[in-house]
Amino acid sequence: MAKLASIGLMLTISCLLAFTLNMSVDARKQEDFVVKEVTGFPDSFCRGKEKFINFRVFVQDLSVNHPNTTTYDVAQASITATSKTGFGKVRVIDDLVTAGPAANSKALGRLQGLLTRADLNTIGIAVNLNFYFSAGPFAGYTLSILGRNEIALAQRELTVAGGTGVFRFARGYAIQKTNSTITNVSVLDYNIYTTYCATINESTRSPRTTHYRSGRSLS
Repeated sequence: MAKLASIGLMLTISCLLAFTLNMSVDARKQEDFVVKEVTGFPDSFCRGKEKFINFRVFVQDLSVNHPNTTTYDVAQASITATSKTGFGKVRVIDDLVTAGPAANSKALGRLQGLLTRADLNTIGIAVNLNFYFSAGPFAGYTLSILGRNEIALAQRELTVAGGTGVFRFARGYAIQKTNSTITNVSVLDYNIYTTYCATINESTRSPRTTHYRSGRSLS
């Protein structure tokens, strides 16, 4: 019996060793970092049809005091309350995007993202925003905007930093201006210059999207 017990113990140890070895091999496989060079960029993505375009949209920004606000404070720093610039305050927005400055203009989508007070000396806002288009020629696609927004300036330049669909690998800039301000409502004017892919494989599009055709108006 002792001999059988010894054999059983040896078999158990062998199984454990084999299991541990297999796990370490699998772990090494999972840790592999494979980088492959893609040739023909951007031709490989949009078949040489990358173009530079300009379009203009308006954002209906309803402040935190508006009864139907689309802006909410979600965080602040220990010094926010005493800071002359509100340093550290973080807001999240979900604003309506329209073709014209009037609130009843054709709705094109939403501007969603974060606004962070990130300057101790002036009101400089670090923005991380996504235009989500639900109507018009870019329906179903997003365009990402980043940068520093010093709102006291007459116009502010922000960075186009990519997107989805026809805006994959997008690069460019956006000029933001305040079109008008009334009680608890600001209408922001975005004049956007960006690259986009004039032709895109149908397989890369969402079923809800409509294909962009050159010359179509946003309005």
